[in-house]
Amino acid sequence: MLDLARSWVDGWTVSRQVPKPVDAPWGLSIQVGLPTQPVRHVLLNPDVESVRGLVGTVTQPGTCIKAFLEPDFMEPWLPPAWEPIGPGFLMAVDLRPSAVLTPDGYAATTETTGQVIRVRILAADGELAARGQIGLTGAACVFDQIITEVAHQRRGLGTMVMRALTNAAVEHGATTGTLGATLSGRALYEALDWKVLAPLAGYTYQPVAP
Repeated sequence: MLDLARSWVDGWTVSRQVPKPVDAPWGLSIQVGLPTQPVRHVLLNPDVESVRGLVGTVTQPGTCIKAFLEPDFMEPWLPPAWEPIGPGFLMAVDLRPSAVLTPDGYAATTETTGQVIRVRILAADGELAARGQIGLTGAACVFDQIITEVAHQRRGLGTMVMRALTNAAVEHGATTGTLGATLSGRALYEALDWKVLAPLAGYTYQPVAP
């Protein structure tokens, strides 16, 4: 599982086009560089001592930590300034190509830039209806930012995006897909044969202003 966890982190940095993760005593650190998330720490095999040691060094608001633990298990380790992001899941699948069915009134585009493949679904008026992307890291890839706009939900567009990305990934030699799923996204991925490998707890540092 740790190999796939590292693969997920590597692919996430490729997808988001941020610096490669750096090894740390407690896991991996990513300089994301966004005002809302300057740094992301991904904890591998965390325990209460390592987590409390890490959070005691954090000073930047918006710093994010992720760990492959149940949120209820991890939350008591953290001070009140750390706010939960919401329950998540590390998921994976063996990639196999499949037919992509396009609903009437929609069209798909696929674009590859370096190691990032993006799929966009456009409505008849040109409005963006759904999108997603993958970061390629050799035989593995990470599915990321799978989004269907509210006005276009429940029309199979999420499935269409996932299948189009899968086919593109297979064409580029990828055999394994990973992703970090939200609670709402998990059902879509499970319907496409993705499996949950581990829970994924997330927290951000949001200190109260003096």
